[in-house]
Amino acid sequence: MNSIERVKRTLAGEDVDRVPLGFYVVDCDTIEKVIGRQTYVRNKIKSAIALADGRRDEVAESYKKDTVDFFRKVELCDIITAKEAAVLPPKDYTPVPMKKINDDYYEDANGRVFQVSHLSNELVCVKDPIEDSREYKIEDYSQDKPIEPVDESIFEAFDYMVSQLGDSRFILGPGCFGIMPMPGGMEKGLLLYAMNPELIQAMIDFGTRWQRENIKYFVRPGQHGMLCEKDLGTTRASLISPAMFRQMCFPAMKEQVGRIKGFGQYAFLHSCGNTWDLIDMFIEAGFDCYQSLQTDAGLDIDKLYERFDNKLTFWGGIAVEILITGTMDDVRRNVREAVEKAKRAKAIVGPSHSIAYGTPYDNFMAMLDEFEKTSAY
Repeated sequence: MNSIERVKRTLAGEDVDRVPLGFYVVDCDTIEKVIGRQTYVRNKIKSAIALADGRRDEVAESYKKDTVDFFRKVELCDIITAKEAAVLPPKDYTPVPMKKINDDYYEDANGRVFQVSHLSNELVCVKDPIEDSREYKIEDYSQDKPIEPVDESIFEAFDYMVSQLGDSRFILGPGCFGIMPMPGGMEKGLLLYAMNPELIQAMIDFGTRWQRENIKYFVRPGQHGMLCEKDLGTTRASLISPAMFRQMCFPAMKEQVGRIKGFGQYAFLHSCGNTWDLIDMFIEAGFDCYQSLQTDAGLDIDKLYERFDNKLTFWGGIAVEILITGTMDDVRRNVREAVEKAKRAKAIVGPSHSIAYGTPYDNFMAMLDEFEKTSAY
């Protein structure tokens, strides 16, 4: 049984030879240890600087070759997302030059300032004069505003990955999904849900129209589904009340998921946080699988299965916190627990978020080894 059949049968609640394994995303330090060379893949600082310098094709070649080499070496992984072979800028993009201020700060030509995060290996925008001065207006999201078509060259690396691995692995393309906008960031955005719901609704409607016009570009030949991404909760609760979510966001979610499935694609949702009060709506919208299952937000596979039965396939169970900070024995114990729960629930095993930057390589290998020993039904 290959990965494609294994995942499809699991999604249908049918028997398989072993529990499927999937990674939401794998960061560059783990990839580099597996393939034995440096990479731009999920190397957020290195990639950002290279793209600012106009070295798109160099980045694209790394995304293509290094992603394929990694997954060929990690044969146990059944599900591959678009996150490694990341969506690129268009071939004719105009780079925004970036200069180094000091070891911890960069500034681009638009005046945005970025701070280096050594912990997560990324550039975090700490000053954005364009965003700070921006006024959001309902007319900016009107029905009269034209929708620009997607430049398909952004999928160059992803299409290559599918051409090399799509006949043996279950591959999720990048979903075009717009259901819960946060204009101006989380704090400002949540205020607008209460203070200016008409603006938020106009933005949601525009996102739905954008997906309606552009989804055809996101259904890449050979992929098996789409991964829709939107963090909808904190560790305590959903970002907005279930009643507000049903009124404002759910109709768009249901329409957009229906359109994805209308193209013959499986619909997967990635969402961090405590979303217990929203999961019934995920099921009603038509999602096939829910990924992330943030462990410190209480999303345990056994509890989810007890409440929702097989109405939705769950993907997770391995705590990213244990992968990063635990011992190898801790990781092995966590994997065994996740596999046993997945067998009962007919779920997919994977980290609760990602193989994050800073994950000890020995822990990654212990995870794979323990999974291989225990995953057979």
